[in-house]
This record gives sequence, C-alpha cells and structure tokens, in this order.
Amino acid sequence: MISTSARLLRLVSLLSARPTWTCRELAERMAVTDRTVRRDVARLRELGYCIESDPGPWGGYRLGGGSRVPPLVLDDEEAFAVAVALREAALSGVLGGDQAVLSALLKLRAVLPPRIADRLGEMDATVVHTPRSEGPQISSGMLLELAAACRRGERARLSYRDHAGKDSVRDVDPYRLVHTGLRWYFVARDVGRDQWRTFRADRVVHLRPTGQPVELLDPPDPALLVSRGIASVVYPLYGRIRLPHPMDRALRLVPPTIGTHHPDGPDATIVEIGANDADQLADYLLGLGTPLRVLSPDDVREALLRRTRELFEDNGGDRSPQQVLRRTSTPT
Repeated sequence: MISTSARLLRLVSLLSARPTWTCRELAERMAVTDRTVRRDVARLRELGYCIESDPGPWGGYRLGGGSRVPPLVLDDEEAFAVAVALREAALSGVLGGDQAVLSALLKLRAVLPPRIADRLGEMDATVVHTPRSEGPQISSGMLLELAAACRRGERARLSYRDHAGKDSVRDVDPYRLVHTGLRWYFVARDVGRDQWRTFRADRVVHLRPTGQPVELLDPPDPALLVSRGIASVVYPLYGRIRLPHPMDRALRLVPPTIGTHHPDGPDATIVEIGANDADQLADYLLGLGTPLRVLSPDDVREALLRRTRELFEDNGGDRSPQQVLRRTSTPT
C-alpha cells in the first residue's frame, strides 16, 4: 500500500487531469475505498486546495481556485515547460526589475529531478539569444547564480571585468538584481571600499560564496542606486534634444537612465543624452521614431541629417518624397 502523502499527490494529479471526477471513479483509479477518497479530499482542503463537490450519486469532485497557492504536482513535461518559461521571462526582462520570476525559477530548479535539470542545462549550452537593442547577452545560469547569491545572505567573492577589460576580484555582500529594460545590474556592498556598488551583470566573470553570513544594515533603494549610477557615467559627447512632448511622454520615449529631462513649457521637454560619438547618438535618435530638434552640438545635428539623407537615398532618393510615398502605397 502506498503512503498517505504519495496517495494525496496521486489524488491531486488526477483532479488536475480532468474537470470532474465521481468518488467511485477516484476510488477505482487509486485502488482505495470511497471513504478513503473522502478522507483524502478533506486533508487536501486543509492543505489549501480548493476542491469543490456536488452531492448525490451523479455528483463529483473538481479542483477550483483557492485563496492561496497550494503545492502543485507537475509531470516532467509540465515542469520543463514552466522552467523554460520562467527562464525566458528572466532573460527578456518582461517583468522589469521584479524579483518574483527569479525567485520562482530558483525554487523550481532546486527541486527538479536531475533528468529535467540536465535538459535545462543543455538548453543553456546550445540556445543563443540575439542581443536586444545594444544590450549584451547574459546566460540564464549566471543570472540564477547572482539571484541565488542575493537570496543566500552571505558574503561572496566576485570576479569582475570592467568596461576597459580589466579584471578584478573583491568580496561583496549581494543584495538585489535590477533590470533597466536594456540590461541587468547586480547591486552589492563592496566590502573593501565599504560602499554600495552596482555591477553590470554581463561583466561578472564568476561569483563564489564564502560561507560567511552577513546582515545588511540600511540597504539602499536598488533601482534608484542603479539609475544614479547610469546617470553619473561620463560620456565624451552630450546632445541636447527638444522633444515636442510633455514630460511624462518624453520619459517613456527616453528613460531617465538614458537622459536628463527638463520641461520646456507644458508641451515640450529638453533632454540631454550622452553618447560615445555623434553617429551613435544620431542612430539612437532615429530609433525613437518621433519628431525632434537637435539643439546642440552641431556634430550631432549634421550626423542626424547625414543618416536621414542616406535612408532617403537608399529608399528611392532619385524621386521626390511624394513619389516615394505613392510608389510604396500602390498595391501590386
């Protein structure tokens, strides 16, 4: 005879497989008595499962939505599908800086059977993501390693490569991961410097736990720390742009991590954006897909005009813009 816990798991699996079951059908499938089925249903309800029932000989049991999330029973394919979905959500940043998706993925991977965990490892080794909008790639394995370090509450040894390619090793107290919509940042206290730092997650080479527990006293707002850190980066060139949009719209077009915003009346915003060179900034401005005016410097204005002329010439520049529009709008 199987144990009570195994029988309860079997009962949950059956209830999840069909909309409704009669007591007799469940008893036959599980090779137990009707009384045992009723007793097991009562135990599952105590554990938080919402199991609804209809009285009478033609009534039955069905699994409904409860007030809290009870333990789930997933077969191999279901568990693999959920893990892959969580992995993709973490890599894409579709949930922004929310830690819930990483926390759920960590919990799931901790209890996955080796046969499923190995399949996920094979995906990490063979699947390649195209980079997003100048965003570097980071493996799900490294992302999970950093998230696990934030959950453990212990000091870690960080191997890091900065923007110049220089490697360094330091002890850090991990705190949070922050996603800006472009890339992931690892927020931690640099023990040697005794200050809170932000590290680009894609530049982390290795992170090894030391086993030394730490208590983080008065930690900062991680999202604010990352935003300030990005804003403090010094670029060789800055452009001042006027957007014909109010501040809230301008902030959606150019996030505060990219530029500094100042209102120019109720319906316009001045944005200062840093870049490595004029061509890079011109490409970024074209990607905004909105009317704008380059106030300064002249190099950025000229680069933007040059890019616009190139696009025009590559798309029928020997004709007038009206001819191009008529040609592209004529059905074939």
